[in-house]
Amino acid sequence: MDKKNAIEIKDVKKIFRLPTEATNSLRRTLTNYMRGIKGYKEQLVLEDISFNVEKGDFFGIVGRNGSGKSTLLKIISQIYTPEYGTIEIDGKLVSFIELGVGFNPELTGMENVYLNGALLGFTTEEIDAMYDEIVDFAELHEFMNQKLKNYSSGMQVRLAFSVAIKAKGDILVLDEVLAVGDEAFQRKCNDYFMERKKSGQTTILVTHDMGAVRKYCNRAVMIKDGNIVSIGNPEEVANMYTSANFEATGVISTDDDDSYKNGCNATVPVFELELLSKELLTSSDTLKFKIKYEITKDIPSGVGFSMIDVTSGGAYSLIDDGCITEELFTPWTMSSGVVERTYELPLIGFNDRDFMIVGTVFTGTSGTKGDFTPIGFAGSDRGLRFSVRGNGVLGPLLKEKGRFLD
Repeated sequence: MDKKNAIEIKDVKKIFRLPTEATNSLRRTLTNYMRGIKGYKEQLVLEDISFNVEKGDFFGIVGRNGSGKSTLLKIISQIYTPEYGTIEIDGKLVSFIELGVGFNPELTGMENVYLNGALLGFTTEEIDAMYDEIVDFAELHEFMNQKLKNYSSGMQVRLAFSVAIKAKGDILVLDEVLAVGDEAFQRKCNDYFMERKKSGQTTILVTHDMGAVRKYCNRAVMIKDGNIVSIGNPEEVANMYTSANFEATGVISTDDDDSYKNGCNATVPVFELELLSKELLTSSDTLKFKIKYEITKDIPSGVGFSMIDVTSGGAYSLIDDGCITEELFTPWTMSSGVVERTYELPLIGFNDRDFMIVGTVFTGTSGTKGDFTPIGFAGSDRGLRFSVRGNGVLGPLLKEKGRFLD
């Protein structure tokens, strides 16, 4: 094994056997065997997966649901064994695949820390050494002698997550656990991950959050249908993941055509965001920008935006409760052609940090909530970046809910 690598994965193949019939009869089992009837079908989950994770990498694994990424993580964590291929690990690996696994509600918080630590492979002496850090991070000092069943769900999440990230392992493996706890705890987690990244500690993260991939990871891999389709630069991998999700709607063409920019296609060949104000602003300024898109079909279309907090993570979206409101999307464009609009957003209440705007073109029925399909987008590779300095305020991304004005 190369000494610079923390994990080496070579030609890994994983197959699940799915029963096609249930029988407790030995006679039936032997009869089926003699007749060549397996009684199950094979599902190929991972096929010829090979890559290395170098020591100090913050490595992201992404893919749509069912792609095989969580199975790969369980193989790395030695929960599953592959049918073919090898995995070599240099160092102590701490795997955190599901929040609260191994916790007993009848035990106290303190007892659960020691229980969970033991399940992760630590001795009592090692847990003693890390106990204070775990409790400090979880901020549960006064509750550690209470039974876990008396904890709120948020308190349980904080304790479980704290045990995982404060465990003194060489390699930390996380599966979709970044959005834990309340906002203050998430900010603490963000600071921890930034510190871990700077200190060069090896981390593997499985996530659907492309903001986290771009922010934390120095390398990433995308898995699709059990195969690696992209590996390397996290920005490129994140963009491919976003494109794959839009392609899954069946509206955006999946044809390879270099004549279109990323996020554009035959239906929306042009979609551009242009910043009209300065890049460096204060909370007393007004952000101004305009959009331009072309639509080639006679279908209704509108635009939605997301404001990404680049500094500390999170996003503010102009989509309420998962539905786009008529107010934010009037007037709709009801036919083909070129659309240009200008928007303004007062920055009162914005924090002192960096932001980015990304946009999506939708089609659907004007004024009908929830009936919308994305047909084009301008992601982080073509988003608008700006910074707020000076009179920022502490608190959430937006102190007051902002509003775009047409």
